[in-house]
Amino acid sequence: MQKIHYLCTQISYLSIQTHMKVKHFSILLAAAAVLASCIKLPEEQHTSFETLTLSRQTVTAPMSWSAAIRGKGDVSIVSRSTGTLDAICVKDGQRVKKGDVLFLIDSRRAENALVHAKADLQTAIANRENAKLEAESNKELADKGIISDYLLRKSLNNLQSAEAQVAQAMAAVRDAELQLDYCTIKSPVNGLVGNVLPRVGDVISEGMMLTRVAGVSEMEASFSITESQVHAMVSELGSLNEVVKIAPPLTFRFKDGSEYKHKGRITSLSGMVDQQTGSVTCYVTFPNPESELFSGMQGSVVMPVEWENVMLVPLTAIVRIQDKALVYKVGADSLATSAIVEIDELGDGVRAAILSGAEVGETIVAKGAANVHEGQQVLF
Repeated sequence: MQKIHYLCTQISYLSIQTHMKVKHFSILLAAAAVLASCIKLPEEQHTSFETLTLSRQTVTAPMSWSAAIRGKGDVSIVSRSTGTLDAICVKDGQRVKKGDVLFLIDSRRAENALVHAKADLQTAIANRENAKLEAESNKELADKGIISDYLLRKSLNNLQSAEAQVAQAMAAVRDAELQLDYCTIKSPVNGLVGNVLPRVGDVISEGMMLTRVAGVSEMEASFSITESQVHAMVSELGSLNEVVKIAPPLTFRFKDGSEYKHKGRITSLSGMVDQQTGSVTCYVTFPNPESELFSGMQGSVVMPVEWENVMLVPLTAIVRIQDKALVYKVGADSLATSAIVEIDELGDGVRAAILSGAEVGETIVAKGAANVHEGQQVLF
């Protein structure tokens, strides 16, 4: 019986030892798994880039510039008289024709001035007639030897003075008529009335701004082109006048992206480079028969430009570093080498022309260039 008890005790002990060994082995396996998950082995990375072999071609692409619209006949309406504003004959945005009355200023003072000027003129005329009669009489008397030559010359001088006074009085009448006419302010052009600034009863002074009338039959868009662009055009065509003559029709594009249906033409260039911006102002005239364009509109003008015999690349191939532009050339060993290039964007937001720094037949990274580094192997 004791032997049986001893045997059972030994079997139990062996079972406990075996269980502990299995447990320790399991813990070791778990620790190894955790350690393996923490250690990341390097993986081979394969990166491919789209490439392009440079060639020359001729394309037509639009160039656009930011532009502001104003009426070609825009006129500031400024008071040329002083007085109380009696009436406003128009409203904001009203269409008017040349000669339509816009404002009426109290004209009583101008009317009185005209009455006085006319009265002075009549007096001057009467004095001239009297001087004329006296000169004629003295001439007859001098011819007969009754009066001296001195009295004759004096009467003739009095006549000349009287005639000058008549001329002055006539000028005063015309000035008074002009001042009276200034009390009625009329539109000098066909167009639309802008914001009416004064109110009835306001005291208007000479030189005071009252409103603007925007001529709407033709509208003018102004935009700036760079000095280098002007130089290139003049070098090719010979003069600014030739640029104006042969420039293609331009399109006005609204801020929402839609295009104005009537084409415009370049009418003039400022001919002077702005010292601050280094640009030249260009003016384009657009017809406006339906009055769809308004003064103050902002948008852009678009001109089709033919690019002859140029190396075109997508803008994704250009990497900009400060004021430099570079591309990555791909050699026979598939290694990328950076090269500084001179470019000119086509204006379509997609392409650029390489002017220098690369040659026809060379291969460059066309897409993903921003992610390439010097000496990297480009797989393609």
